[in-house]
Amino acid sequence: MVNITSTGNGQEFDRSNMVYAMIFGCIVLFGLPLNAVSLWILIRRHSNRCPSAVFMINLAISDLLLVISLPMIVYFHATGLWPFGVMVCVWITMLFRNNIRSSAIFITCICVDRLLALVFPLTTQHLRTTSNASKACIFVWLFILAVSIPESIDFIRSMRICNATSCFGNVACQQQKHWTAYMQSVLVFSMLVVNIVSTGFMSWTLHKHLNDSVKVNSGMNVMLIFVVNLVMFVVFFSPLSVALLITNGKHAIKPTVCLASLNCCLDPLFYYFSLDGFWKEKENEWSAFKTTAAEFREQSLESKL
Repeated sequence: MVNITSTGNGQEFDRSNMVYAMIFGCIVLFGLPLNAVSLWILIRRHSNRCPSAVFMINLAISDLLLVISLPMIVYFHATGLWPFGVMVCVWITMLFRNNIRSSAIFITCICVDRLLALVFPLTTQHLRTTSNASKACIFVWLFILAVSIPESIDFIRSMRICNATSCFGNVACQQQKHWTAYMQSVLVFSMLVVNIVSTGFMSWTLHKHLNDSVKVNSGMNVMLIFVVNLVMFVVFFSPLSVALLITNGKHAIKPTVCLASLNCCLDPLFYYFSLDGFWKEKENEWSAFKTTAAEFREQSLESKL
């Protein structure tokens, strides 16, 4: 066990640690029941009904894995002690990093699935199956596992080089920029680009097929999930990725880690909007909107003739 040594600004350091302990504690308090209940509902009622539910189940599992690791982080920030050893430190660190990666990928899968369901419902029907979604999720977890193994080895090596006896007390040393930092940033920003393109294409499709009156009434409803996904990336994932790439961004690591951890509390609030029960109604509205737009164009052509 290592006591946090006092520095010239030791009072501020202790205060910031207590703030981090409170933030992570609140994440555990809200994130654990929200994700546990959401996972139970998803598995019990929606697991075999739609590909979006498959992605959401895996997203909930990823969030739960992160939440169950946070009590030890709360303990460290509240006491300044780390009695759990190196391997537990590696396990917690990998859970957090993998949560960012898996969340980014699964959220993007949901966004692309919604785009295909709304814009290309017939041509992509054979692709949008629960079986294909399950295979995609297995591939994602295998990819994350393949990245985690060498990353864990590098992390253990860096802790030994730094002679680290505390898990989060040597951030400056442990957060050295190497291939994992670049890989995570590239992954997050690549998924962000996919979400931006999907959102832009959906917005363009709305603009092309719907007249102004229909856009005002329905555009916001159809665009809801796309905008929410963009907010998740811009607000929660991107700041940490930027901090990892900045040369002097070590002081921004902890605040952005807290910010990124908050996504596990907000994900359950968006589960409902990603299920086919909700989107079935939206797709019916979308079909009605396209019919209305077609009738409007026909009436315009007849008036011109």
